Amino acid sequence: MTDRLGRAGDPWQRRWTWDRRFPPRWLLVGHTGTPQFPVDDALALCADIDGLFVDLPPRPRERFTLLDCVPDGALASLVSDTAGPERAPLGDLWLSARPDDAAARRGWIGERLLDVTVLGHRPSRTSPHHLDIDLEGLVDVHDRTDGVARPDDVTGFVLSGEDDAPCGVCADITGLFRDPAGPPVPRITLVGCRPEPPLLTAIAAAHQTTKAGLRRRRVSADVGAVAADGSAVRLIGGTVSGTVLSSVPSALDPGVLDVTIACDAREPHLAATRGILDLWLTGRPTERNLWARHDRTLRHEWAGVALAHHRWDVPDQRAGTAFHLDGRFVTDIEGFYCAIGEAINGPGGYFGWNLDALDDCVSGRWGAATPFRLVWHHSAVARRHLVAGYDRHRHAPAVTLDILLEILTAHGIEVELR
Repeated sequence: MTDRLGRAGDPWQRRWTWDRRFPPRWLLVGHTGTPQFPVDDALALCADIDGLFVDLPPRPRERFTLLDCVPDGALASLVSDTAGPERAPLGDLWLSARPDDAAARRGWIGERLLDVTVLGHRPSRTSPHHLDIDLEGLVDVHDRTDGVARPDDVTGFVLSGEDDAPCGVCADITGLFRDPAGPPVPRITLVGCRPEPPLLTAIAAAHQTTKAGLRRRRVSADVGAVAADGSAVRLIGGTVSGTVLSSVPSALDPGVLDVTIACDAREPHLAATRGILDLWLTGRPTERNLWARHDRTLRHEWAGVALAHHRWDVPDQRAGTAFHLDGRFVTDIEGFYCAIGEAINGPGGYFGWNLDALDDCVSGRWGAATPFRLVWHHSAVARRHLVAGYDRHRHAPAVTLDILLEILTAHGIEVELR
């Protein structure tokens, strides 16, 4: 590896090259072993990482049963028919501890079920005047591999819906609490890998099975995409963590290695994210609306890649500037974020990828100083698609055009809808 800029302190500020017939594509920055105070170092350059980008099947909906339940509010309305509802939508449902529970006193905030549908109900076996209610939905977890721990000191649950509206109480619930799942991608391989000394230490311990050996084999690294000029940009959410299993000379070049790592539990990036990253290989995209061909999930990935490549050394355009937003493809909230990113910062530009980030961006340092003027062309597309309701893709209330206009105008932005 070569540090052309001569800046040894920060691996992300270097320009990386090597003397192979193929260019490096990925940089790993992190640490090996289990240090008490880890310091991020360059661990390796790689031509590829097999297992970093994988399409998983859609996360399946799960089933739950509220046991010994006294419903209230929206939940009571759905089960008021003694014959039972037929797949009645409820929305999100919070389960928290009863106020007098020890779990509540120590601050347990509870768990949330997303996009809940009521499947049916019947009299409770333990309390005939109460109900057992069958539900379908998803547990609100960061990653499908996450476990959900049951508090030892909880004795019952308070149910609440949108805006903390009461939905009743229940004695217990089945299907919610579970152990962590195993990794959906059990192993990854650093293909065409040129390891640095910390990773070489982990590789040397690959056959050690003692506790100390297993600690030496540990790898925890962030992944960065290496561009054609040797600069590296951190991939948001891109990590390699686990235990080194083996290494062999690479089929790409015997002078580098293929290193196999047993993964910790995590969800990989979508396979198509790799193609999005490749558009930045030789610099920022120059064509607008390349994101428009993608679905909502990949539009979100596009905005994340744009965020990773945002230039911090470019000053905001001066206050009073007029920006033009191409609204032809704003058929979802993710499309809006892609479109406004390009309106402010050009093709491949970033200007928020959720409401909190949008609020940050309009406060400055993200390409435009307020107040400014935003000319929203083809705004009827957003008016037709960004409507009120429950957004089942985001598992949250939908972000409407009116909400966006309220946020923008509150920061002194003049929006002209065309």
